[in-house]
Amino acid sequence: MEEGARSCLLQSRSSLEQDIRASYLMDHMISDGVLTGDEEDRIRSKSTRREQAAALLELLLRKDNQAYISFYNALVRESYGDLASLLHNSLPLVSPEAEKSFSDGGTRYVQAVLSEGGVPQRPVVFVSRPALVNRVREKLYRLQKEPGWVTVFGMAGSGKSVLAAEAVRDHALITECFPGGVHWLSIGQLDRADLLVRIQSLCFRLEQQSQEKDPSSSLHRPPGSLEEAKERLRFLMLRRYPRSLLILDDIWDSSVLRAFDIQCRVMLTTRDRSLADCVSGFKSEVAVESGLEEDQALEILALYVNGKPQRLPEQARSIVRECKGSPLVVSLIGALLREFPDRWAYYLHTLQQKKFKRIRKSSSYDYDALDQAMAASIQVLSEEHRELYIDLTVLEKDVKVPAKVLSVLWDLEPEEVEDVLQDFVNKSLLFRDCHHRPYLYYLHDLQLDFLAEMNRSGLEVGLQRYSQGPPTSGDEECLYWFRFLTYHMAKANLTQELYSLMFSLDWVRTKAQIMGPAHLINDYVEYGAILDKEVRGHFQEFLSLNGHQLEQRPFPDVVQLALSQPDSSEVYRQALLQAQERATRGGLYLDWVNKSSLKSLSRLVVQPHQGSIYAACFSHDGTKIASCGSSKTLRVFKSTSGEKLLEIQAHDDEVLCCAFSPDDRLLATCSSDRKVKVWCGTLPFEHEEQVNHCQFTNTRRRLLLATCSNDKFMNTKLWNINKPSSQNTMFGHLEPVNHCCFSPDDAYLSTSSSDGTLKLWEVSSANEWKSIDVADMFPEQREQTAVMVKCSTWSADGRTIICAARNAVFVFDVETAAMLLEIRTSRLSTVQYCHSCPSSNLVAIALSHYAVELWDIETSKKMADCSGHLSWVHGVQFSPDGSLLLSCSDDQTVRVSVCVLTCVCVCQVRNGRTGAVMFQSEDQESRIRCTAICSQTSAVGLGREDGTIQVLEVPSGTSLATLQGHTRTVLHCQFTPEGHTLITSSEDTTIRVWRWRTGECVVLEGHKEQVRCFSLLTTSPSETHLLSWSFDGTIKVWDMSSGERLQDLVCHQGAVLACDVSPDGQLFATTSADKTAKVWTSASWECVRLLNGHQDCVRSCKFSWDGRRLATGDDNGEIRLWNMKDGTLLKICSSDNKDAMDSLHGGWVTDLHFSPDNTVLLSTGGYIKWWNVEKGEALQTFYPTGANLKRIHVSPDFSTFVTIDNIGILYVLKKVE
Repeated sequence: MEEGARSCLLQSRSSLEQDIRASYLMDHMISDGVLTGDEEDRIRSKSTRREQAAALLELLLRKDNQAYISFYNALVRESYGDLASLLHNSLPLVSPEAEKSFSDGGTRYVQAVLSEGGVPQRPVVFVSRPALVNRVREKLYRLQKEPGWVTVFGMAGSGKSVLAAEAVRDHALITECFPGGVHWLSIGQLDRADLLVRIQSLCFRLEQQSQEKDPSSSLHRPPGSLEEAKERLRFLMLRRYPRSLLILDDIWDSSVLRAFDIQCRVMLTTRDRSLADCVSGFKSEVAVESGLEEDQALEILALYVNGKPQRLPEQARSIVRECKGSPLVVSLIGALLREFPDRWAYYLHTLQQKKFKRIRKSSSYDYDALDQAMAASIQVLSEEHRELYIDLTVLEKDVKVPAKVLSVLWDLEPEEVEDVLQDFVNKSLLFRDCHHRPYLYYLHDLQLDFLAEMNRSGLEVGLQRYSQGPPTSGDEECLYWFRFLTYHMAKANLTQELYSLMFSLDWVRTKAQIMGPAHLINDYVEYGAILDKEVRGHFQEFLSLNGHQLEQRPFPDVVQLALSQPDSSEVYRQALLQAQERATRGGLYLDWVNKSSLKSLSRLVVQPHQGSIYAACFSHDGTKIASCGSSKTLRVFKSTSGEKLLEIQAHDDEVLCCAFSPDDRLLATCSSDRKVKVWCGTLPFEHEEQVNHCQFTNTRRRLLLATCSNDKFMNTKLWNINKPSSQNTMFGHLEPVNHCCFSPDDAYLSTSSSDGTLKLWEVSSANEWKSIDVADMFPEQREQTAVMVKCSTWSADGRTIICAARNAVFVFDVETAAMLLEIRTSRLSTVQYCHSCPSSNLVAIALSHYAVELWDIETSKKMADCSGHLSWVHGVQFSPDGSLLLSCSDDQTVRVSVCVLTCVCVCQVRNGRTGAVMFQSEDQESRIRCTAICSQTSAVGLGREDGTIQVLEVPSGTSLATLQGHTRTVLHCQFTPEGHTLITSSEDTTIRVWRWRTGECVVLEGHKEQVRCFSLLTTSPSETHLLSWSFDGTIKVWDMSSGERLQDLVCHQGAVLACDVSPDGQLFATTSADKTAKVWTSASWECVRLLNGHQDCVRSCKFSWDGRRLATGDDNGEIRLWNMKDGTLLKICSSDNKDAMDSLHGGWVTDLHFSPDNTVLLSTGGYIKWWNVEKGEALQTFYPTGANLKRIHVSPDFSTFVTIDNIGILYVLKKVE
């Protein structure tokens, strides 16, 4: 820093320390790049304002001239004019180079800011429109103090984008209003998947720039859903780029604009001036005239021919009139005149006389002028180039392509393609995006419409190079082909090729892995009309059941997933062929041989609307379902058949929620149009902003309707249906309220807000009763992005309340507000909605990765995955009796499924190889908890919850014995090899050894806690003892004949959870809740190995058949392999590859088995895995429909595997040979 500036700071130091607020000034200095985030944190750590000011000045004295200038400017901007005047005379001189103006109207600083933000450069031929530019800048200056929206609107081709870029090309505007930068994002017509990609790209660009300025900041993984992307962008714009401007170019849809409603400064260009009505905050607009003034159009033509407007020939004014002032069309004609400056009369004649067929669609395009100008432009191309240009018909609107893609289309070398494209760009027939390397090219949609009309007969695309499949390099060309190959094939009428591509399991796997399942699913919907209906149904069904699995990383084996499809499916046929071929090369695949016996859980699938379905609900008598969504309609249909009962054009914008009154006579709807309507009831109620949710009281005692919205303060209201005014307003949330819900007795109302809180209100007084800060549950993320509470639901007894935020669901005690339970779902998804079952402890959770999960909040266990939707699931609801589950989705369907989680009171005996039922018992009086088969006498033993054991003959079902003695649930039962003895253990802490034919019993007493399991321990050929373990932390060894306790070992400080005996009987292993495993010798009953390292309860263990290894599995899903010779750790199975459930195994590792040759390890948990023992790598994974697999039974040859999930589905899996 110059000495004069330093001296001035020192002289003014006391005045500055006394008055300034450092926190106000540092925002500006960070934006100028003279202060880092770490420096800001150190200053903010000071306890008082004056200490912060002193720390800032001390830091400033160690910096350069630029820091002094930035500090001075910050004082001016924050109205410290008197203090700034103290520093003014000592401002360092700025080099002439720094102040030099550029031809584009900005300084070097402006050029750098706009370049970093992706703002387009001025076109080669540019005519200033100062009145419009100043009008836009005037509106932008209004964003200096607070966030808001500036809408630049006008017809297509009117120059909105050029105008928006020109408006920000101003040094004073950027430094005073947007020191955080200007960030440009081209939008166009997008679906949800494409919008997510655009926001991901913007977030990555912003994070990359931030990391360049501050290397301590880190890049994050791309956000996995729109909600997550919106929150990431909110954090970046408000925290890392404060007071910056986001420019959204070419917005078409209000739903897209809502994704950017993040309380930042936004300028948008659009053709629809009403789009900004859907967002909150300060708004202003600028209208762009549909055409240029005559003198401006003449100036453009003059620039193209290097002349002056007054010297242009007389035909020039006539050409401008024929072009109707369209900047685009004038530029097209100007480019032609630059090539042939003596053709004024010819082009005028062409525009006046040429007749083109009208493009028949509703639009604000000036089609007459465009058609004429386009035809004239194309005619001057050489015949070869004209054919190439017409080939561009295959491009899709708003999509930019690299030259390599066009080299495939034209079958030319890339260098030749670039030469042709340069010719098109020079003639204004094509546009080039220079912000990407390699360059990307695109047509204006007016030009594309014109070409499509000329070339309606179709085009055979040169795709032969990719007959063996598209490239997989991950570059721009690769991504383009994966995204648009189906589009090009369909447009070129390559029906057979499209059929072969889309009905290929290889294509499904590759595209899903690179692009995700959303694009893939959309292809089957988009081109369904030209594909075989039956085969398309096979692939759509496969994707609907497995879409959420295809979101997981590591990416699942698609062939294995497809083997679970019906045998008649084309998907299964292809998968079986591939599995058989890979099995010959050592691959491991499992065929679910009994899947045909599984009945579908879906009871009804209805497609009531054209467009996304945002909400659906049961009537209180359960006979009707109402649904609503983006189609702006409300529909009511029968819950049993789907028969339509009513359809209403309900609102002027998307309908976000619908609800039945307690007597089912009224229906309420709310919408983005800010209205709440009660059908067959009163006049509409209104909010100031979008209304997100509505719900009636549950009882008929007093009929109220609760609504919540994006309003700033009055965002939660209670309406009396019999009065046209608001009954009461709840004040407390300062951010949008997303959901509201009455307690079962209607005494309280819960509200879920984007401010990160869940609030409970007294309905009678409208006073806040309790507030729960849900954002505190995400301490590691709260500083990065805001936590949005999506929704809440009350338990049936009203004692607990459940809410959803991000990828988690929390259960709170209503009285104390204490958190009782936390459910974390997939890290790659967000919870969209949750609903509590009125008749059980189940909670249904709707997820953005196409799935619905059922969780038991008493046991904290996932009970089932209810797949079936093809896109994001927005809502779920149980029927009033809890027997049915309703879900609605972006895939335009409402699904009604049967809840099958019932008690097991029936025993089946099945063929282990085919799954065929050989015997089924009658309903038992009590739930069956364990079974055992006696192969010697063809009998089965059943252990029940009431403590009774029954022995039944198979297959007659005759009762052979009823054994009573246990006083609580029987947890395990086992016949001895000769079949005369049955051993049982129970929650009553005892073990009983039965001579089951006579009823004689020996009781083994000594454990202090329940005995969940036991094992036979053969210490010599003539001697077999019983080994038992318990939650009391002990192992006991018994003489089965006398009941004598031979050994009593205190093994662990926690409960003993598992035990296994080595094949030779010399060793046994124990695992415990104390996170350790131990190995014991049966010779001396001493512990010979202590195995430490697990970070959670060690749930299971298994010796290899040669006794050289021991496998242990814990509740975090981790499996460890140990060397029994010295107790060293050999492998940790896939410790670096957590799945989407935040566990290595989707849950606890509950069972383990080695193959006879000890090369493969089998494990069960949330799903079933096969591991390579030597490498510790997963060989295969099978995903069941339910979850929480307890045990798996393995055939002696390790080829057949039998298990059952927690919703009662049996799996007989056989290795594919």
